[in-house]
Amino acid sequence: MLDSLPLLALLDVAMRGALIALLILLAVVMHRDHPRSAPARVGVAMCLCLCVQMVGSTPLFESLVPRLWQVPLVAVSVGNAVLFWLFVQALFDDEFSLRPLHAVAWVSVAALSGLNCAMVANSASVLAPVTMGLQRGVPLLFAGLAAMAAAKHWRSDLVEERRRLRAFIVVTGIAYTLASLVARLGSPQGRLLGLTATLDVVVLLVIVVVVASRMLHLSSSHLFPSTQQSAGATYPVYPIPASPPAATDPTAASASDSAPPQARAEALAPPDPVEDRLAQALQRLMVEQRAYRSDDLSLTSLAARLAVPEYRLRRLINQRLGYRNFNAFINGFRLDEVRAALTDPARRELPVLTIALDSGFQSIGPFNRAFKAATGLTPTEFRKENLANS
Repeated sequence: MLDSLPLLALLDVAMRGALIALLILLAVVMHRDHPRSAPARVGVAMCLCLCVQMVGSTPLFESLVPRLWQVPLVAVSVGNAVLFWLFVQALFDDEFSLRPLHAVAWVSVAALSGLNCAMVANSASVLAPVTMGLQRGVPLLFAGLAAMAAAKHWRSDLVEERRRLRAFIVVTGIAYTLASLVARLGSPQGRLLGLTATLDVVVLLVIVVVVASRMLHLSSSHLFPSTQQSAGATYPVYPIPASPPAATDPTAASASDSAPPQARAEALAPPDPVEDRLAQALQRLMVEQRAYRSDDLSLTSLAARLAVPEYRLRRLINQRLGYRNFNAFINGFRLDEVRAALTDPARRELPVLTIALDSGFQSIGPFNRAFKAATGLTPTEFRKENLANS
């Protein structure tokens, strides 16, 4: 049978086989190395669903297999738009967690596309223009949501390698989604045929090769949050060292064991006088001048106050102090001040909201979420528990 296939069809099959093999490899590696990580879980699901998409969108499969048999494959393929949005959120937002609403979104999109494939497409139903229009709008909607999710955390992301991968995934992912949608809208019955189908696979293969090579070579600390962070300890507070601790000091060695991996690696490296001065200046700015109380504090404004390039400050906070996100770094200081105020008997009557606003939080919602993530208690519960013992 293969001997009777045209060269282009053979090339298409070969490209799809290579892409499916690579996607399965990537899924296995993510599941093996990060079984409890939300980004890895969504990534595994997306890889496997892309495999289904590659099978279901094969021109021979679409032309020879009865339409009803194609329904589940079409449903999964269209649902990949939702998974791409979730993957962008999970990979670039350290506070992301899967919620029932995410499953509802995927099931809704899959059900809509499955219904269209089984009953509505190419029919005279009055619902056809509506339901088919909704299905065609799904990739646009979730591509836009993915772009918004990536842009939302772009400025606060301290992991340089992840920032570069973020840009590549978002730009190429959105471009591929839009190009594939346009190609299908211009094809008979929404199917990709001939050279167009093969080019679709080749483009996706190139994207996956780049992403896979980067993800397989990046360390876990660069790309995936630790298990502790994923469990909710989103705002750890590590002291800003004036200089790396001496290796011969047993006390310093013991303290470094509890520090994040980047900080431990940095502690073993030779001291950098320039970075030491920057760390000391940051210490003074945050601890003595309490710069974290500023409502509009950003990495850019903090770098300007320290008179250093933004990338140097980002590298210091990430690689030396172990923070992956600028907001987590700032909120660590704010939460320290809040905890001190809540355990002070002299400020027992001071409202929690006043304490939060004085510490730099802009509203009660983000403050409550940050406090609960860091302590496991609400501010009121924390105050009662600590003041009861004083």
